[in-house]
Amino acid sequence: MRNSHNVAVLVGSLRRESYSRKLANALIELAPEHLALQIVEIGTLEHYNQDFDDEHRIPASWRTFRDTMSLMDAVLFVTPEYNRSVPGVLKNAIDVGSRPHGQSVWQGKAAAVVSNSPGALSGFGANHHLRQSLVFLDMPTLQQPEAYIGGIAALLDPAGRLTNEGTREFCRKFMEVFATWIDTTAQVAA
Repeated sequence: MRNSHNVAVLVGSLRRESYSRKLANALIELAPEHLALQIVEIGTLEHYNQDFDDEHRIPASWRTFRDTMSLMDAVLFVTPEYNRSVPGVLKNAIDVGSRPHGQSVWQGKAAAVVSNSPGALSGFGANHHLRQSLVFLDMPTLQQPEAYIGGIAALLDPAGRLTNEGTREFCRKFMEVFATWIDTTAQVAA
């Protein structure tokens, strides 16, 4: 029997009808049962300003986010691409969680990245730019399979469910491999 793992899902888009949020929900649905996945909201986090940490004026949203993330075993990032990079809201969440220095909530947590786009490039730039940050944050990140979902608008029904069987199967397999990756990194850390 596999160990249960708490997995935070960070969605890089705040748009009400966000493809990333719909895809995140589909990935949660397709994940193995021993993964307890939950979307952790990042849209209300104040912009990171080191003065707040230095002066012990930590915003309540930061404290809640850091406390929640400290309870997680792994993180699944689901993001669109903005200007060949990650959206600012996602970068802000990464910065908030990485501080104060020496108290990062990210260190050692298994990670995976799924990028998506209505276009053919499928968020390739955001996916790889995010991976650069994850290396610095010491998050062992799933390397294969890579997950770039292009043409996302055509893969979802009006309720936000994945309708393409090939994409559903790819996402199911991706989540199974991610679950194994979490198990592996947890054993190495123990």
